Amino acid sequence: MASIKLQGADNMPHVKHHHHQPRRRTPRIAPLIALTVLLAIFPIYYYPSIRYTHKKFQSLTTSYDASFNHAIRPSPNLLDPLSKNYLQPKKKDCPSMDSDAQCDPTDLPLVPREKPKRSKRRSGRGGRRRNSRKNSRGSKSGDEVAVVSTKVVENNVVVHDNNIVLPSNNVVMKDDNNSNNNNVVVPKDTKYSVRGRVDNGGIERKMGLNEDGTCDIFSGEWVPNPMGPYYTNKTCWAIQQHQNCMKYGRPDTGFMKWRWKPYACELPIFDPVQFLELVRGKSIAFVGDSVARNHMQSLICLLSKVVYPKDVSDTTDENFKKWEYRTYDFNISIFWSPYLVRTKRTDPNDITKPFKLYLDEFDESWTTQIEQFDYIIISAGHWFFRPTMFYVKGRLVGCLYCPQTNITHMTSYFSYRRAFRTAFRAINSLKHYKGITFLRSFAPSHFENGPWDKGGDCTRTRPFRSKEIVLEDFSLEMYTIQLNEIKIAQRLGRRSGLKFRLMDMTRAMLLRPDGHPSKYGHWPRENESLANDCVHWCLPGPIDTWNDFLLEMMKKEEG
Repeated sequence: MASIKLQGADNMPHVKHHHHQPRRRTPRIAPLIALTVLLAIFPIYYYPSIRYTHKKFQSLTTSYDASFNHAIRPSPNLLDPLSKNYLQPKKKDCPSMDSDAQCDPTDLPLVPREKPKRSKRRSGRGGRRRNSRKNSRGSKSGDEVAVVSTKVVENNVVVHDNNIVLPSNNVVMKDDNNSNNNNVVVPKDTKYSVRGRVDNGGIERKMGLNEDGTCDIFSGEWVPNPMGPYYTNKTCWAIQQHQNCMKYGRPDTGFMKWRWKPYACELPIFDPVQFLELVRGKSIAFVGDSVARNHMQSLICLLSKVVYPKDVSDTTDENFKKWEYRTYDFNISIFWSPYLVRTKRTDPNDITKPFKLYLDEFDESWTTQIEQFDYIIISAGHWFFRPTMFYVKGRLVGCLYCPQTNITHMTSYFSYRRAFRTAFRAINSLKHYKGITFLRSFAPSHFENGPWDKGGDCTRTRPFRSKEIVLEDFSLEMYTIQLNEIKIAQRLGRRSGLKFRLMDMTRAMLLRPDGHPSKYGHWPRENESLANDCVHWCLPGPIDTWNDFLLEMMKKEEG
């Protein structure tokens, strides 16, 4: 019988005992953290809509900051030229341009900034990652702004969807609050290019032709015209002092010797005899601000080669004048309405205080007076950058540059769009009006080397070429609003047989930085500094061409 021998302690194998450290265990919280991070990242990069929102948010905190601050700056004609305080800077702008509570970017378009495309070519291990990081940081010299897909390269200037990248040998003018340029980049002795939106709203048409194949008279260039000007400050008494550039010592005269040349046809120079025969027995009303009055005075000066009108106004107010050409049974009237809608001052004695705009109510100072006119030329623009309170249906809905923090802060785009819609609705509501309405589009200002209230000026002495500058920022937005609103008016007007026509002066006037009075709208004053006027236009000057367009459009309407 086999016996089982129990192994005793002495027979057990000898084992050397080690003092082991206690084994580390993975914290139970780690898997939860990893899962949370995964759930947060996965939807953003998997679902396009969420990823787009993420990009959109990034654009608000980066590229959009500069464009917002730039877009809502007031324009230089904050005050009426007829006022004793003409062009005096207002004492305080928006309380905090960087504060959302004071200047919320309501109603501004959001343009997401695209990430730079990564290079597909690898340069060794990790090369793709390094290249991507290098491109995202950009040039050390600061030549590049946010890079997006390239559209065209011309004359060493790279034009992208949203920006212009210029070579390094440029003059960069720091301008955080310019009324027309934000971070303006001016190549030395070459081109004037503006960082910002390059999309021009489709304003360039193929070969200068309209969609129906006819000549687009608004698409062209300025060409020399040695025959100009056709009147002087000595032969025409209708020139206001602040536009009388020759009287106040402007040294150059070249700005008066250009004419507009459409790409696909010719635009005849204004013929005063032909114009007066065309308007025999008719009437024209100009509705708008001081630039509208500027246009009317240009027309009177051009007609002065044939005949002077007689003042038949019922008032001495220069903002509501009527001029009659009795030989031709023709009259011209001006109706002052810088906002086009019903307006009320918050302080009748201080023009710098906010205006109340009733954006859905007619301004009866002109809407009740124009029913018998044959032509209406309506325009508005730079006044919409003043401090204003917005009312709709009698209720305060927002404001621009108001000190109150309990009111929704909006941009001028809000009021501009609604003002034109109301003005066109007023015209379409007139029972007996059978005339033709011309919308004269927004004429950009041209401040360089600073905003209007910080030394900005317009000292150029010749026009731009069309490829030397782009329509961007607030000028583009105002222009786009006008294009949209006149389309709505045309659609409604067709029901009652009314005609609305666009007099597209934006593209032509964008090219004329040389046509403003600058400091030559007054004599120098000791111990007093006045802002330079880069909004209005010298007479004679570029806006005389507006009447070339007007006559051509009127001839077309008359068949």
